[in-house]
Amino acid sequence: MATIRDVAKRAGVSVATVSRMINGTGYVHEDTRRNIETAIKELQYTPNEVARSLYKRRSKLTGLLLPDITNPFFPELARGVEDEMQEHEFRIIFGNSDEDRDKEQEYIQTFVQNNVVGVIASTNYPDSDVYRNLNIPVVFLDRTADNSPSVYSDSREGGRIAAREIIARGSRRVTVLQGPKHIRPAQDRFKGAVEMLREHGISCSVIQTSSFSFTEAGTWAEQLFREYPDTDGVIASNDITAAAVLHEALRLGKRVPEDVQVIGFDDIPLSRILNPALTTIRQPAYDMGRTAARLLISLIENKPLEQTAIQMPVTFTERDTTRKAVE
Repeated sequence: MATIRDVAKRAGVSVATVSRMINGTGYVHEDTRRNIETAIKELQYTPNEVARSLYKRRSKLTGLLLPDITNPFFPELARGVEDEMQEHEFRIIFGNSDEDRDKEQEYIQTFVQNNVVGVIASTNYPDSDVYRNLNIPVVFLDRTADNSPSVYSDSREGGRIAAREIIARGSRRVTVLQGPKHIRPAQDRFKGAVEMLREHGISCSVIQTSSFSFTEAGTWAEQLFREYPDTDGVIASNDITAAAVLHEALRLGKRVPEDVQVIGFDDIPLSRILNPALTTIRQPAYDMGRTAARLLISLIENKPLEQTAIQMPVTFTERDTTRKAVE
């Protein structure tokens, strides 16, 4: 890989001259500029972003931390972040924590060592001291923390919508998968669902889950039908868990949606191609990512903000794992 010294040698100039041209920090004669550009092209040299930021004393690097890239919801968030950052000439260092606190802290340290000017974190631990002690802006994405900049969807309303719709379609023996207790949006959607069920005089069974990952979803689905075999409606904590519930129901010979209805949460691409296709509560993941990036950029650039906690609406997406609503 070519270095700035290689470029300087090929162009017959000093390293300082090459740096001056790349960073736009001083005058470079037009002939010299052409020689440097030719050398860069021939050597396929790419300026090191960290070195450039240190030279200019202003980084364009940001950190993005996600909890689980195997969950298709999070790459959608990331794409929104990336597109918005790219349009504003910011770059991203990415970390996948696997929902592991130690791994997450290691990535945060890596971000700091690489001179990032801000972090977007979809973390399971937003109240951790590791974020409070950072001296750069932090925006939480699909997560919330008290008095901290954040972008998230209206999970409580999403839970209420899911419960209302499953009731309207005839389910009366409903099981709710609660979602991880330490993730506030998961608990919000759970509370919203339980509230709506109680308002309609329907008691529900509950299965506690500890993550949103593929790894354990099948186990929870098996537990659900083992403990509550007469369940005729399931409100899942996310689409991955809903897909596992759908798979287990069909394996047991249950008809979906005739015998049991299933509603997910997120509207990941997978939900559209399941058979039957999954009814779900849609979070606007891509737009959430872009909004979080805009918020972080504004914080980095010290722009005035109307709000730092941005809640985005959710919508009901009807497909084939629910029946038609009773008129």
